[in-house]
Amino acid sequence: MTAPLPTEFSLIARHFRPLAGPGALDLRDDAALLRPPPGRELVLTVDAMVAGVHFLPDDPPDLVGRKLLRVNLSDLAAKGATPLCYLMTVSTPRGTPDDWYAGFAAGLAQDQATYGVTLLGGDTTSTPGPVSLSLTIIGHVAPGQAVHRFGARAGDDIYVTGTIGDGALGLAVAQGRLTDGTGYLLDRYRLPRPRVGLAIAGIATASMDVSDGLVQDLGHICRTSNLGATLNAASVPLSPAARRAGPDWLVTCLTGGDDYEVLMAVPPERSAALHQAAAAIGTTVTRIGSFHAQPLGVSVKGADGEPMTVQAGGWSHF
Repeated sequence: MTAPLPTEFSLIARHFRPLAGPGALDLRDDAALLRPPPGRELVLTVDAMVAGVHFLPDDPPDLVGRKLLRVNLSDLAAKGATPLCYLMTVSTPRGTPDDWYAGFAAGLAQDQATYGVTLLGGDTTSTPGPVSLSLTIIGHVAPGQAVHRFGARAGDDIYVTGTIGDGALGLAVAQGRLTDGTGYLLDRYRLPRPRVGLAIAGIATASMDVSDGLVQDLGHICRTSNLGATLNAASVPLSPAARRAGPDWLVTCLTGGDDYEVLMAVPPERSAALHQAAAAIGTTVTRIGSFHAQPLGVSVKGADGEPMTVQAGGWSHF
């Protein structure tokens, strides 16, 4: 096997070694050591981001780094897990300027400080294609307390944190299909707000983050829980910027993805506990529908109570 070029080691030393935490062995080995907190179970999740698919090629590299970390943190938030550390693979075209790596690492460093995580290890490679990034984040929960995608029950209410549609509308702004003089929507597309610290263990019967579109991700909970759901479109929380976009953009809000909010099934008697948990991290939760035994799948009702046609179910990579 050919040894990595010295420039790769210098790149790692300059930009990624300062991000390393305990167990990373100063990024001088090809493996890392991890000791879970006593009496806790590990939760692991991975997400990839590719330029031109998950972010725009000319997005600032610091925001790319922060988004990469945050979309993974969002998965942990939906499990009710506490972040610990992460592994990362960075594949860039040859000739990528050093300033790009510096900005990317600076963004990671900023959010490491915010969310209390460190780099455990990873890999750097070159690619003939666009920038391709992958991050595996590791968190922990009390034994048996992780909230799964499955487990919803008929009669549970559907709740979501924050607001829906800002990320999809922000992409439309970036592509010139929509205008937003406030910059709010573009910021929400580039920089998700993972709901880390949302204490939903013992409150939610099922949970996942909304990445591929509210309707599609609600369908995932229905499928794994063998249930149906009725979604009330008029109840879905929209930001002022999303409301200004107008009703023609409502379906985009419901199906576009990139929300990174937490979608939950919650029994009615636990509503007060959920609102308290959300307030504790400075966010809101909104009831947007309910689960039922039959029919299976997701039905969407408009403001008039009549069935609403949603042409696109959500984002798919295939």
